[in-house]
Amino acid sequence: MIVDFDKAAEYTRKLLKINNEKILEIKKYGEENKIPIITEEVLNFMIFSAKTAKAANILEIGTAIGYSGVFLAEISEGNGGKFYTIEIDEERYSRAKENFEKFSFENVTLILGDALEKISEIDEKFDFIFIDAAKGQYKKFFDLAYPKLSDNCIIFIDNIMFKGLVAEAEIPKRYKTIVRKLNEFISYLNDNHNFVLLPFGDGVGLVTK
Repeated sequence: MIVDFDKAAEYTRKLLKINNEKILEIKKYGEENKIPIITEEVLNFMIFSAKTAKAANILEIGTAIGYSGVFLAEISEGNGGKFYTIEIDEERYSRAKENFEKFSFENVTLILGDALEKISEIDEKFDFIFIDAAKGQYKKFFDLAYPKLSDNCIIFIDNIMFKGLVAEAEIPKRYKTIVRKLNEFISYLNDNHNFVLLPFGDGVGLVTK
């Protein structure tokens, strides 16, 4: 068992080498403007998972400014597929649009709107679905996205343990509802799907069809 998990996490973060200046600019902007972006160890695992699945068509629920999406779009394009990403916040959507344009992707469809409304409008099957949006809506996102999975492929859910609070007995009052919903979601996945929960980053859940 790892004794100092923080040091181990920092060690794994350093394994991801990003040399592309345009990607580093997106990351810097997110950090400076306190926009949540995927942590390096989770990003590295997500890239590994999508590449291992040979994912062509990929759906991302929660674009933010496009940081994780750039990596997924590249994998999708390399496998001859389409990349769809949905963002509800207009300012972040605009920033993500600018960021994707820097890379001249031809396979990206960036959608502005509520994923609870937009997912059902997409007429595609997906090899890889990444969920990283409003935590209280994870179950609804999952229920809408799951039928769109192609066979033997992956839903990758980030931040599913919400600061680790799903494992705590005492929950701050302002977080009780969201933690309850996430615990119910984790129990649902564990009881009804091929699911694994990995306690690194802020918790990663994987589901295969």
